Amino acid sequence: FWTETSSAPPLKEPLLESDSVMRKTPVKDESSTPASNEPVSDEEEQRRRARATMLNHPLIRKCWMGLPFVFLVVATVAILPSHDILSATGIILLAGLVALVWAAAQFMIIARIPIRSEGVSESTSLAGGAIDDATTRRLIEIYEAIYEGAESFLRAEYYVCFWFVISFAGVILGLVTWGTGWDVSRGLFTCLSFLLGSGTSMASGYLGMKVAVYSNVRTTVSAQKPGWTACFNTAFRAGAVMGFALCGLGILMLYFTMLAFRNHYQDPSDWIYLNECITGYGLGGSVIAMFGRVGGGIYTKAADVGADLVGKVVHGIPEDDPRNPATIADNVGDNVGDVAGMGSDLFGSFAESTCAALVLGTSIGTSAGWDAMVFPVVVSAVGIFVCLICSFIATNISPVKQEKDVETALKVQLISTTVLMLPTVYFAADLYLPSEFTLAGTVGNTFYTLHPWESFLCVAMGAVGGLIIGLVTEYYTSHSYTPVREVADSCKTGPATNMIYGIALGYKSAIIPVLILAVIVYESFTIAGLYGVALSAIGFLSNLATGLSIDVYGPVCDNAGGIAEMAELDPSVREKTDALDAAGNTTAAIGKGFAIGSAVLVSLALFGAFVTRVRHSSGDTVFVNGVNMLEPLTFAFLIVGGMIPFAFAALTMKSVGTAAMEMVYEVQRQFDEKPHLLDANPTERPDYDACIAISTKASIKEMLPPGALVIFTPLLTGIFFGVTAVCGLLVGSLVASVQLAISMSNSGGAWDNAKKYIEKQPPDSELRGKGSDIHKAAVVGDTVGDPFKDTSGPALNIVMKLMAVLSLVFADTFYAINGGAGIFKLV
Repeated sequence: FWTETSSAPPLKEPLLESDSVMRKTPVKDESSTPASNEPVSDEEEQRRRARATMLNHPLIRKCWMGLPFVFLVVATVAILPSHDILSATGIILLAGLVALVWAAAQFMIIARIPIRSEGVSESTSLAGGAIDDATTRRLIEIYEAIYEGAESFLRAEYYVCFWFVISFAGVILGLVTWGTGWDVSRGLFTCLSFLLGSGTSMASGYLGMKVAVYSNVRTTVSAQKPGWTACFNTAFRAGAVMGFALCGLGILMLYFTMLAFRNHYQDPSDWIYLNECITGYGLGGSVIAMFGRVGGGIYTKAADVGADLVGKVVHGIPEDDPRNPATIADNVGDNVGDVAGMGSDLFGSFAESTCAALVLGTSIGTSAGWDAMVFPVVVSAVGIFVCLICSFIATNISPVKQEKDVETALKVQLISTTVLMLPTVYFAADLYLPSEFTLAGTVGNTFYTLHPWESFLCVAMGAVGGLIIGLVTEYYTSHSYTPVREVADSCKTGPATNMIYGIALGYKSAIIPVLILAVIVYESFTIAGLYGVALSAIGFLSNLATGLSIDVYGPVCDNAGGIAEMAELDPSVREKTDALDAAGNTTAAIGKGFAIGSAVLVSLALFGAFVTRVRHSSGDTVFVNGVNMLEPLTFAFLIVGGMIPFAFAALTMKSVGTAAMEMVYEVQRQFDEKPHLLDANPTERPDYDACIAISTKASIKEMLPPGALVIFTPLLTGIFFGVTAVCGLLVGSLVASVQLAISMSNSGGAWDNAKKYIEKQPPDSELRGKGSDIHKAAVVGDTVGDPFKDTSGPALNIVMKLMAVLSLVFADTFYAINGGAGIFKLV
């Protein structure tokens, strides 16, 4: 895209669809190889090109990536015939298999889109005809740069995560084995499930990055085609690959682990140990989610803030302008933070909510059998079928034909899946739960006598409550409504009033979601104890495949717009991708509302599971009447727990600021040393690699202190101060995290959309439009809001969950130290 490259010799052969970022080498100029003297027929040439396409296809060249998925599919196909298809095991395995197959089918549809500048070929996967060779070269060059940056970051991040996981697995093996009275099998199984959860979470994040990078340039290409259907469907299907693959992978890996452990714990009275060992799976997913969210969030926002401050505010160049050295790092960040980190985060929520429900509902297995006990997994399984059916609404039944249809199509997905889940879960509860069954209460020696409709009601409250919270979040973060427009109007008097309005909006936006969560907790707890709360958490995540599809859709569209800008495509392409991205921003905020709401219920359920496990370990001598929050030690650590989210937010915010400062200095240095970079037709090329290296190094370094704070605080508290202190710590952290997470996420989303609202206004309007002083004030708010909504805010829901699930895994260990009093024995 520079003057010296625009005169490069044209391609002698059209680019194949397979000439993509998956190949690290530049496009080969066939003119450099001597032609054969023998004439080649058209038929032979077509066969040769078909072979090249097949052999160079990413699925072939990267076949090792698919081995875990192939293994799961083969194992499922082998096991499924031995079970009744309508049994719980049959439905769960079938749902996982369908999810993986559907994800592969969506990927193959995307793979048919060739990377070429003139549009999309729907009849063949080969590129042919007259194309703009120079533009196509630019597309591939940008595409490869984004891919290599994302690949290098995840490789560095997962290298650190790998060694941490191996080390922490040893800690789990030793402490759990010792805490359970040297029960080696429980220590080994917990360690193994931790490793499987960590591996699955890393695979989920890596898969998300691959899919997003593979699809973003194809969304750009699709946006060159007349109409809105092709580009929307490409981005939406990219999200569907991630959503269904993650759900299928997570549910199959979890259930296969449970089936394997059941071979050891065959007696239903021993299933409590099986479920306790499975909690390691949730811990593994949550640990990787923490590093993925924090590391990816620091990476993406350091690049974004640096690019905005120097590019848009100081020099007035457009967003994603190829002259900005940080623009590639910014686009890389969308993939490693908003996609890979988010994928690991929601996988962790699924794993933890399921583990909590299984531990709390263990007594159901004794009285009603295996199918009844795994009902929480069945809910997630039937959700896959519901999400698959509803996905046809957006792509086939009511496709997007104009700009105003985009946001409607995405909201219809959330609403339709929620509505269809209600009767589906009702019939599942009626089929897999007995007409009446008993459940041991968390507090006291009481038992709940439950019916299938009561379990359905708990799940339904979670599903409907999640939808309401999502719509409330939309109201406070979409520029279609009054709150964001008020923030935009506040920019007339400068950045300070913009900041004040945005922070106030965030605090105000927490009121309704917290009240809804309080109602759900009260009602579900009244119906079925903390098991009902766990079912409500699963209800929040019952349409996880759709939620993930919509969440990934946003970053793909954002990257597509950046590629269009850097490749200097027709402005109409960028306008189209910006419209897609604007709808994605709103739905991403809705997704964050779902994630935070589910995290609250998951954390509370995990807290109940922790109390239940301590009761079981102590032989009903500890917490038999619940947790007394007025115990001096418990109350003291309640305050300490309330401090943890603020300390975590401070560390992550400062990390983004530190990395952003380095990025600003680097970008300005390049502008100073290469003054022609800012020319309309620059003759110098920015050093993108330097900015990518800054973000990578800073994120890997800065993600460790926040992660260590969250992981080691409950561990050390339980070891030194005992189980009553851990209870105070968990409750304090939960109460503070939910308020802070909602307010930070919504403030950031409002600032972002207020800026976009101003950019849509004409220069003669009250808001003056893009490039005005009002717009610059909005950019400042958006820049501050970036770490609010994409680093600290979303990561706070992991703080709640990770502290709780870690305490659950080590509950036996904490009790083994002086009967739960800890080393200091202050109780």
